[in-house]
Amino acid sequence: MVPANATSSPSDSLRLEIVGAGRSLVHRLPSLNRPYKPFPVIGWNCHTETIFAAFFRALPDVRYRRECLRTRDDGAVALDWVCGDDREIPAASPVLILLPGLTGGSGDTYVRHMLVKARSKRWRVVVFNSRGCADSPVTTPRVLVDRWFSLFLSCGLHELLFDMQFYSASFTEDLRHVVKHVGTRYPGSRLYTVGWSLGANILVRYLAEESHNCALSGAVSLCNPFDLVLADENFHKGFNVVYNRSLARALQKIFKKHALLFVDMGGEYNIQAAANPRSIREFDEGLTRVSFGFKSVDEYYINASSSRSIAHVHTPLLCIQAANDPFAPGRGIPRKDIEENPYCLLIVTPEGGHLGWVAGDEAPFGAPWTDPVVMEFLEHLESGSIENPSPFQANSAGQSPDILHQFESIMS
Repeated sequence: MVPANATSSPSDSLRLEIVGAGRSLVHRLPSLNRPYKPFPVIGWNCHTETIFAAFFRALPDVRYRRECLRTRDDGAVALDWVCGDDREIPAASPVLILLPGLTGGSGDTYVRHMLVKARSKRWRVVVFNSRGCADSPVTTPRVLVDRWFSLFLSCGLHELLFDMQFYSASFTEDLRHVVKHVGTRYPGSRLYTVGWSLGANILVRYLAEESHNCALSGAVSLCNPFDLVLADENFHKGFNVVYNRSLARALQKIFKKHALLFVDMGGEYNIQAAANPRSIREFDEGLTRVSFGFKSVDEYYINASSSRSIAHVHTPLLCIQAANDPFAPGRGIPRKDIEENPYCLLIVTPEGGHLGWVAGDEAPFGAPWTDPVVMEFLEHLESGSIENPSPFQANSAGQSPDILHQFESIMS
């Protein structure tokens, strides 16, 4: 039974919370000029909305062609391009890289809906499937070793329970490799990225690490947990305990499937705990934090949290969160840093659950409410880039110091 305290009434305020320097941009995004109306009943409870979106949202029919990309450490990621794009999409069209929750992939409903929306605008789209996800090959222990938030925060409920792999809440090198590869393949196109959940956490960390040298012209973060310590605490409360226990059992099955990769590991590793976890935290204590040299699980979570990175982002970034997201609690959103960063815009919807947002013209079975907002934001950036040459180019040491002024003029 879904807990009553997770439920809001239809009479609750449905105003959006908007934070950041891009607030003046809102009037240019038509979807934000209409009230947020969650679908009746489904959209009034965060757990109902989360579960409904995971199990009952329609799955668009998309045909992919796969490109396997080797990483520097001899790992592998899979890039799924849409069949026919080379013939149908102009060579100079903008390219949108989709970064699912890291146990998700190109088969997920929320990914496909965003893809369909972008292609309808004549954008080229590629889905970045992380190691072990969407049938990507597992070739190194790294894919298994850094994991838990990639499990629950990164995908819809059905992927969480039945199609889980492992990856890192902090590892950005693969994304860096993919962005460089795509940029080399389409040198005349501007690159943009949309990330969900843990994928959003990875994306924000990447943007901050690249800072003024980022090759992306814009990015969108959706359902980002931001503060993984707070998210972990939230994971042990109320109805979320059910998710935690289910994931611990699923982790047990997946770990045992790949246990041979860890047979010879000694030191502080507790392979027995990782193979029989009663909670996600127990798994991280036994395996993850040791693998990356952290003294505790909390130290690992703190270091992996993108809330620590947002102040260093110098690429136009839209963050969309749901106030009632059961996995990404609102108190973890770095509002102050977003407010003070002229490159960032935050929108918090009153409802939405986790990867739900069952609202808008296509509710309840169609695309989430966020998709039109995301495309309006990205199209605005792309049109601004054309009108004002190079304001969102990858920064370089010799770049003009007035880039910030150029960005602010486009956002206003």
